[in-house]
Amino acid sequence: MRRSLQQIIILLFATSLFSQVQQEVNPPENIKTVIFGGPAGEQFPVVMLGETIRLEFDDTLANEQDYYYKIIHCDYDWSPSQLLKSQYLDGIDNQRITDYENSYNTLQPYSNYRLTIPNENVSLKVSGNYVLEIYNDNYELQFSRRFVVYTDAVNVGGTVKRSRDFNFLNEKQVVQFTINQGNFQLVNPKKEVKVTILQNYQWETALYNIPPQYTLGGELVYKYDKETSFFGGNEYLNFDTSDLRAPTSQISRIEVADLYEHYLFTDGYRFDREYTYYPDINGDFVVRTLQGEDNSREAEYTQVHFSLPYDELLALDDVYVFGKFNNYALTDENKMTYTKNNGLMQATIKLKQGFYNYKYVIKREDGVIDLNTICGNFHFTENTYLILVYYRNFGDMYDSIIGVGSANSQDISN
Repeated sequence: MRRSLQQIIILLFATSLFSQVQQEVNPPENIKTVIFGGPAGEQFPVVMLGETIRLEFDDTLANEQDYYYKIIHCDYDWSPSQLLKSQYLDGIDNQRITDYENSYNTLQPYSNYRLTIPNENVSLKVSGNYVLEIYNDNYELQFSRRFVVYTDAVNVGGTVKRSRDFNFLNEKQVVQFTINQGNFQLVNPKKEVKVTILQNYQWETALYNIPPQYTLGGELVYKYDKETSFFGGNEYLNFDTSDLRAPTSQISRIEVADLYEHYLFTDGYRFDREYTYYPDINGDFVVRTLQGEDNSREAEYTQVHFSLPYDELLALDDVYVFGKFNNYALTDENKMTYTKNNGLMQATIKLKQGFYNYKYVIKREDGVIDLNTICGNFHFTENTYLILVYYRNFGDMYDSIIGVGSANSQDISN
């Protein structure tokens, strides 16, 4: 009896571990500039089954240490699926990343690593959610990133509307869309189909578990207002360090110490200003250098200095510089500190040469993150929305992705 009880406890513990939601893990301080995308170059890998996924990152220890990769297939809720590796991988993972070279002509030495999937060792067999994990030679997890693989079985059409909620008329955007099943037969759409909606490819603000509002012939219609609404935010701030020695409209001065030091002009609060459109890349960044021909291995690392005047609305809460450059994580590296002699919140972040988007966010004492308190919310803001359609028939062992749609708020309508 006692042995049976122990076996049950072990089984429950193992099941709990197996069903853990796979969150993205951010890398240690020595690993920087993680670039992860599909064949078109965007830094959010949503690819059709068979298309190429590319990973690139730098190790500033520059000692050519070994890194290995592992691929995990997940269900809709990002818990590991029931599939065996042989059922979702053709070949084997847990292989060493063999494409790496050291930087040259840089003040900051680093080793640059590259990985493509599929490769000669492994390819993917099914659609769905995936997590790519990177380990060191001690098999310690260094970082992980989510990616999405889909098949083009249904057509997804989306539009962005202005909110009809008078409380957020000028602040929110609503995503409305339809799923045309075409030749793909859905018997019970409300149980078989699930959707996820992402704003600017950020998982943290994604919307889940939204059923179709109604069906119209072969279409599933999602014309909600509140259920599919997002705060519009504001256009991201930006700077460009592609030319190490040339100040730009965003860079006030440049100094040289152990590394180049780029001091940005002090930013202001935009929540109480009129909305002004200027192009951004929705929080992303692009590595590039004018001092060499190889952006991956000749681009320099520079110390970028950010500053923001202290304001009472910050109270004693934490303020962070926020962007894709560190996967939107709130860490000590991008946390701002108050400087008494000039009244500024300041942060210094080591970044590879290139064009960067960023904004300032607040983390309240209760843990709530205010993404738009400093920069403001405007329904005019240009945002990209991604609609992922998941399918699971009765008896299936995993959630497949049968279609992807997109919409942009540049075409927003009432």
